[in-house]
Amino acid sequence: MLRIKRSILPLLLLSVCFITTVRAQAKVDIIPDAVYGHKDGMALTMDVIKPKTNANGAAVVFMVSGGWVSNYTPPQQMAERFKDLLDKGFTVIALRHGGSPKYLIPEIVADVRRGIRFIRFNAKQWGVDANRLGVFGGSAGGHLSLMIGNASDNGDPAAKEDFMKESNRVASVVAYFPPVDLRPIVRGVGAPNDGSTGSRFPALNFEKEKAADYSPIVHVTPDDPPTLLIHGDKDELVPISNSQVIYEAFQKNKVKTNFVTIPGAGHGFQNEDAKRTTALMVAWFEQTLGKHR
Repeated sequence: MLRIKRSILPLLLLSVCFITTVRAQAKVDIIPDAVYGHKDGMALTMDVIKPKTNANGAAVVFMVSGGWVSNYTPPQQMAERFKDLLDKGFTVIALRHGGSPKYLIPEIVADVRRGIRFIRFNAKQWGVDANRLGVFGGSAGGHLSLMIGNASDNGDPAAKEDFMKESNRVASVVAYFPPVDLRPIVRGVGAPNDGSTGSRFPALNFEKEKAADYSPIVHVTPDDPPTLLIHGDKDELVPISNSQVIYEAFQKNKVKTNFVTIPGAGHGFQNEDAKRTTALMVAWFEQTLGKHR
């Protein structure tokens, strides 16, 4: 089973770890803080950022998650960060979830599944094709992206909220250095603080018997969407073996996939590596979310 190295776990997933160059703000229309649910009196929100002139009808959802904590960044800054996607006509949706330590991975995964249903329900009014959605993220965000890609469903026809009747399926996934198997690191509820992964990352302190349910490697099937994996071969936080093993599972199941190793890169990409990985991500979404894919 795959293990995340413990010697540097305090740093694991504390921020979204791939870096892009900030440039002049894109010309965009922004729907800020769209509310897709409430928890404990607090709103669950997303920002919808759409190109003003060249929208292509597809959207990509960014999983705002580091260490399964979802921090707020003003959407104008997101527009700068993801200018490459916006320039190609993609609508970008920054999806935030209820974060650790208050909420654990089962609740967090439920949040992002709910968010995708909300996006599909509202896609038409946002000028987006619900069947041309992609999702991407790094580290914890990569884990959540794979959970959407590998373990989606068609919705609940008996749900009280209309949007919860929607599927949470997406058409494409990009995952940067994702943890793919939580079974070795989930310790159970109420375990003592012993310096292990679960101790340092409270989102992992849920029932051990549920760990497989939230491990993307367990859920690979032939109907999974096209998935691009990008990982540095010097990553000491989430070892590259995570991407290797799930890439092999995708190949075995004949899922359209690609796996790019970034030589010498650790947990996060900078400078030329950042430019290269951003270009790879944009090209993947162009290939898999195009009208004539």
